[in-house]
Amino acid sequence: MARRWLITGCSSGLGQALAAAAAQAGDVVAATARSTESLARLVAAWPDNVIALPVDLRDAQQCADAVAAAEQRLGGIDVLVNNAGTGLFGAVEEVGDDELRDQLEMLVVGPWRLTRLVLPGMRSRGAGHIVNVSTVAVRAPVPGVAAYLSGKHALEAMSEALAAETAPFGIRVTVVEPGPFATNYGTAMTETSNKLAAYAAVAGNLGMFRGLANYPLAGRPEDFARTVLHLLDTPAPTPLRVPVGPGAAEMAADALQAAQEELTAARAAEAEAAATARIS
Repeated sequence: MARRWLITGCSSGLGQALAAAAAQAGDVVAATARSTESLARLVAAWPDNVIALPVDLRDAQQCADAVAAAEQRLGGIDVLVNNAGTGLFGAVEEVGDDELRDQLEMLVVGPWRLTRLVLPGMRSRGAGHIVNVSTVAVRAPVPGVAAYLSGKHALEAMSEALAAETAPFGIRVTVVEPGPFATNYGTAMTETSNKLAAYAAVAGNLGMFRGLANYPLAGRPEDFARTVLHLLDTPAPTPLRVPVGPGAAEMAADALQAAQEELTAARAAEAEAAATARIS
């Protein structure tokens, strides 16, 4: 039976590649973007498999309308992919309150809202799959994108709880952590309005992110899509977190090693403190 998808952020990059792959596999897709004009080529390529819906994740009514339209036109939603999101470039001291709120609204509140909206239908059918697209960069310190990574960390924490809450209803949750992919994501990143000269060398360079489309070792969006489809076809249980793309698994492994070393050091410090207390 064809799956019914709702995928956010389909105007380009990973979302567009995933929508195309799902349609090519015979599934039906509600593809979303802030402007449906950016989805015209996708709909033209698969007119019988793809519908275009406008969604700004910061707009609660648009989110509700999109879920209602997808359920009505597709007959339900089997797979929700929370993929859309833009990044804010700036050190912690540089990012203002309003900028932070906007970033978290896009990366946490919006996906949470869509998840909340699709869950009743999934629970009633006793099946469903929610895929939250994070980034493997949450596993390592990346100066200059603290607001973006804070949002992705929160999305992963939500996913952990969600997986435990929904498992009894037959609903699966997967967090996909892409490494560098050849997309134009960097062009969607914005810079904080409060740039401080003190962080020019510390917080990195926005141009690095904008150059990913031409990075020779970057993965192909089509490979990302193929991996997600494979995960959906794999019987449960599957890993909650799945690093995807060139170097992603290695970065995750390095992060786990660093976390183990940190824990070892923390235990040593605790033991030393306890020993000092007994002597005194």
